[in-house]
Amino acid sequence: MPRTVHERRSNEKSGSAKRKSKTGPSTKPRSGSPKKKRYRPGTRALMEIRQYQKTTNLLLRKLPFARVVREIVQGKGLDLRWEATAIMALQEASEAYLVHLFEDANLCAIHAKRVTIMPKDIWLARKIRGGQ
Repeated sequence: MPRTVHERRSNEKSGSAKRKSKTGPSTKPRSGSPKKKRYRPGTRALMEIRQYQKTTNLLLRKLPFARVVREIVQGKGLDLRWEATAIMALQEASEAYLVHLFEDANLCAIHAKRVTIMPKDIWLARKIRGGQ
C-alpha cells in the first residue's frame, strides 16, 4: 500500500498498485567461500603502520639490498668482497635514514595542510636537514 499521495498517484499512472522488487534470487552461481572482508579507505594503511611500529624487523629484503650495494660499488670500479655484517650495517643505517626522512617529509606535508607526501616535501625535508 502506498504511504503517501505522491506514491499512490505514481502507481495509478503506471497502472499497477504494487511494484515488483528488483531484489530477488540471484541468477549468478555463488561460490562456497565467504566474501573477503573489505576495510574502509585508510583503515588498512593505519593497521600496517601500527604493525610496522611494533616490530624492529628490516623493511627491505636482504638479498636485493645486497645486490644494489654490490652494483653501486662495481659502478665505481672497485671489486670488493663484502661481509654479511657490513651489508647489514649499511642496511640498518639506510633504513634509519629513510624512515627519518619520511617522518620529516610527513611533517612538511601536514604543515602544507595535506596528508599525502609529495616529492616537494622530501626535497624540503632534505633541504632543511642540511648536508648532502
